Amino acid sequence: MENTRTLPDAVSHIEKISPQKMEEKTVFKDFLALIKIGIVNSNFITTFTGIWLALYFTGGGLLENLSTVIFTLIGSSLVIAGSCAINNYYDRDIDHLMERTKDRPTVTGKVTPIHVLYMGIIFTFIGTVFLLFTTITATIIGLVGFVTYVFLYTMWSKRRYTINTVIGSISGAVPPLIGWAAIDSSLHAVAWVLFLIMFIWQPPHFLAIAMKRSEEYRRAGIPMLPVVHGFAVTKRQMVVWVACLLPLPFYLFSLGIPFLILATLLNIGWLVIGMMGFKMQDDIKWAKYMFVYSLNYLTILFVAMVIVTAI
Repeated sequence: MENTRTLPDAVSHIEKISPQKMEEKTVFKDFLALIKIGIVNSNFITTFTGIWLALYFTGGGLLENLSTVIFTLIGSSLVIAGSCAINNYYDRDIDHLMERTKDRPTVTGKVTPIHVLYMGIIFTFIGTVFLLFTTITATIIGLVGFVTYVFLYTMWSKRRYTINTVIGSISGAVPPLIGWAAIDSSLHAVAWVLFLIMFIWQPPHFLAIAMKRSEEYRRAGIPMLPVVHGFAVTKRQMVVWVACLLPLPFYLFSLGIPFLILATLLNIGWLVIGMMGFKMQDDIKWAKYMFVYSLNYLTILFVAMVIVTAI
């Protein structure tokens, strides 16, 4: 074949890769790890959904409010990224004890801890300034999320109480409120339903992770629920949290029957998987099912909100 390379050619091609480019890729990868890009991206989606639904219910247009949309998305993302960077800075003394966090730049020494702290503070400050170009309400909610995640969760409850997951869920639930408040400061009832969905979704999602990583959390001295009270108690609480989601779609009846049916089916599906946990012998396998379903649940639900109101 014409495109087949000989071994010397392949080696020559690899040698042509610039060390500088490789270094740039590594630095960028480390940066994404520091700001926890997965969390930033997922919250970007929920923030946009809050914006979109606020525009839908107030009769506003996306293009005519484009500057507000941009300021909100960038501002909220920066505040979240800054919060995550500070979390990485604070947790660097225990992250090496856990498989999923042991390669963070703050653990490996690729970055100086104080630089990570400065980055977190600067990102949060700039993000807050961006939010000030929207509404005071959106700015205050953004700061509530920051304070909850950095101080109430990371610095206070994470290493002390099993309720840390619930406390951390407050910060994870504010992005749709930020998005809505940037358009409509009065915060329609639908905005609070979005907050409740996000708040209730997080405990079963993160407790599934805690079950899979229970031994790592034990080594790190983090009192997650499965570490302190065992899998049986954790499974019961996860099912209770999922059951609490069941009535919420009915408060979103204004989004239409198709959405109501979809959201209800998603809730029932998650509850069925949750109930399976009482019969399955392999708790870790069940936790993986719950974790994967939770990710798909959130994505499908929030994307569906946008689609049904865009048609």
